Amino acid sequence: MTTLGTGVLRVRHWLRDHPLALDAALALTVLMAMLIGSFAHSGAGEGRTFGTRAPAVSSLLLMVSGAVALIWRRRNPLAVLAVTAGLTVIELVVGSDPPAPVVMSTVIALFTVAARTDRPTTWRVGLLTVAALTAAAMLFGPAPWYSQENFGVFAWTGLAGAAGDAVRSRRAFVDAIRERAERAERTRDEEARRRVAEERLRIARDLHDVVAHHIALVNVQAGVAAHVMDRRPDQAKEALAHVREASRSALDELRATVGLLRQSGDPAAPTEPAPGLAVLDALVDTVRRAGLPVEVACTDRRPPLPAAVDLAAYRVIQEALTNVRKHAGPGAKAEVSVVRVGSTAEITVIDNGSGGGCDGDGGGHGLLGMRERVTALGGTLTAGPRYGGGFRVHAILPVEARTAESGKPGAAGRTGEDA
Repeated sequence: MTTLGTGVLRVRHWLRDHPLALDAALALTVLMAMLIGSFAHSGAGEGRTFGTRAPAVSSLLLMVSGAVALIWRRRNPLAVLAVTAGLTVIELVVGSDPPAPVVMSTVIALFTVAARTDRPTTWRVGLLTVAALTAAAMLFGPAPWYSQENFGVFAWTGLAGAAGDAVRSRRAFVDAIRERAERAERTRDEEARRRVAEERLRIARDLHDVVAHHIALVNVQAGVAAHVMDRRPDQAKEALAHVREASRSALDELRATVGLLRQSGDPAAPTEPAPGLAVLDALVDTVRRAGLPVEVACTDRRPPLPAAVDLAAYRVIQEALTNVRKHAGPGAKAEVSVVRVGSTAEITVIDNGSGGGCDGDGGGHGLLGMRERVTALGGTLTAGPRYGGGFRVHAILPVEARTAESGKPGAAGRTGEDA
């Protein structure tokens, strides 16, 4: 039973994927029904008999033509209805006595029109078809106008239009329910994401307030300890104890809050220090081993950069070299330089490749990430093709302006309060 059900399901899927084959099978079935009906005859007082008459050649041609037209009923339903209705009228007017059941093809065509078009079109086309076929049967048919065969033409064509309209209405109702369910699912997902984003924003604000408060306390106590270190060692020791306690509390609350922000599948927080220009040589060696020749033109690392600037410089070089390796093409070479210019540090990565040296058309996620990282520190980043070929990434990061402010008395305290 399971094998039979699987086979039937496969046949249904195949027919759904090949609608023309399904319509051809339907046309063959309708043709067989018309042929069988053309051999039936209802004699007076004898009931319906089979095999007492044979259809004429013209009727056979009309039945075959009507069945063949049904093969294209989905592609152009109105044209197929016009063809089958015309063939039926011809059979009713000049066909045999009694006429062959060519009207079966018109019934299927009218059902298709009603099922695949809108209701106004169904009403207009359906009424016109019913009126034309019924009038042809009553006026030109061999039977009297009030015969049941004539009213049968009226009933079958009207029933086809009504059934097709019902199928179309049910299909539209099911599609509306499915669309409403999909919209509700999307709305529910969007609402859940919005609530998660709002909760994360609230946690981030709490994190900011907690860290800013503790850093301000650390700054004040450290200033007190530095001020009384020589004259009052006991008070300095007490201030340092407060610094240690405040920093421990800040770390604990920071770890707990950031743990809430992590996704369930995020990797654990790294314990090694953040990378910087101190490990630039290791990064360059890694890229060289990957097959990209890299030349370090200048690396001015004295005095050491602040931690945030140092990390941003490293990430810019790392992403730029990654883009060169991905997009610059074969035979490309890269050059890296880090130069101090006044109160800024300039990082430049150039290549001579032919592939653009960037992810996307200058607007990929890598360049966007570099630009956001640099802009967050108050710097600027430009990236684009070089004259004569290749690509250039140039970042300017502020250094001395912020380090000078941090060296002033009380600067750290203001930073903590302004945070």
